[in-house]
Amino acid sequence: MNILVLGSGGREHTFAYKIVESPLCDTLFVAPGNAGTAAIATNVPIAVTDFPAIKDLVLRENIKMVVVGPEDPLVQGISDFFVEDSQLNDIVVIGPSKEGAQLEGSKEYAKEFLFRHHIPTAAYQSFTATTVNEGKQFLETLNAPYVLKADGLAAGKGVLILQDIEEAKAELENMLTNKKFGAASEKVVVEEFLDGIELSVFVLTDGKHYVTLPTAKDYKRIGEGDTGLNTGGMGAISPVPFADEVFMKKIEEQIIKPTVDGLAKEKIDYKGFIFIGLIKVGDDPKVIEYNVRMGDPETEAVLPRVKTDLVQLFNHVGSQSLDKINLELDKRSATTVMTVSGGYPEAYQKGKEITGIDTISESIVFHAGTTLNDGKVVTNGGRVIAITSFDEDFREALKKSYQNIEKLHFEDMYYRKDLGFDL
Repeated sequence: MNILVLGSGGREHTFAYKIVESPLCDTLFVAPGNAGTAAIATNVPIAVTDFPAIKDLVLRENIKMVVVGPEDPLVQGISDFFVEDSQLNDIVVIGPSKEGAQLEGSKEYAKEFLFRHHIPTAAYQSFTATTVNEGKQFLETLNAPYVLKADGLAAGKGVLILQDIEEAKAELENMLTNKKFGAASEKVVVEEFLDGIELSVFVLTDGKHYVTLPTAKDYKRIGEGDTGLNTGGMGAISPVPFADEVFMKKIEEQIIKPTVDGLAKEKIDYKGFIFIGLIKVGDDPKVIEYNVRMGDPETEAVLPRVKTDLVQLFNHVGSQSLDKINLELDKRSATTVMTVSGGYPEAYQKGKEITGIDTISESIVFHAGTTLNDGKVVTNGGRVIAITSFDEDFREALKKSYQNIEKLHFEDMYYRKDLGFDL
């Protein structure tokens, strides 16, 4: 079977890495891909939201499965595009319908879904430019810190957590009236702050059944000790040590089952990943947010632990028979450390040559923001390369990742040296 992966980051390189292991995969295409995917698949220079060009490629290359990496094409309705086209509707698309993608596309939609299905989450209200004063009044009813979330997609950077009430009011105004996050913040969700430790749970569903993938914890802030600006993610650890059997049972009963059942009850076509961002408050899990695809860099720590053939799993999603498969996992810990361009998540330069990749051993190299220039691998994004390592204990796995990062070099390379500090 010929397969297409959409996207260009570390998540998509990880998908490619797992898919080419499968005897079910004949030829793998990645659009647009990066320097890492170029080494194991055929990169095609097509944007992930250029649906007509994707259709042409799929028909020309006899592609039978499309794995959607990022959220943008899902929110724009790529699954519906395939379903509604008689030339494409027999192709397996891993990713929910446009309606299902609203769980990530709109924070307000997600909160309403959570409340409708009695899934534990923080109290909230949403506001627009015309109700900004009511928003400020609602902030007065909450205790610090104050959580402001842009309703739409803001590349993982649309959430502010502020300690000062006056600053919170000013930022609410900034988001709503000055469009701090553009169209994403035309509506803002104001939420009560939940105090606890965060983790991510990943579920693959065929719309009726589901399998729960390994848990992970990622590190969003640029600075050590979780300080500074939010990023797309500076690294991840899987599994999360505190997510024991008792806690996971609570997550399944209170969150995963009601989510999958709720989607089915509302007749929302959902065949793909559900990424549930959770927080452990006391002994109980609460949902912070949904994403409708795998996380990045969590994918780089989670998927390498999946021993079951990934293409076989995806085939079961397509035929709604995930209950027929037994998910086999590597019991060891996996840790991913992300290297980033100097200046990220603000302005940074591209085109810096990367050396030392071929000297890395006992770890897996996943390319995130790279491209090829005259045969050389150069930087092409804020997050550049992720290094994933295995060991019985996450601390030992981290040591391996850090030892291998020492062999990498590009100008102004930065990475966090304190991952796992809170575990």
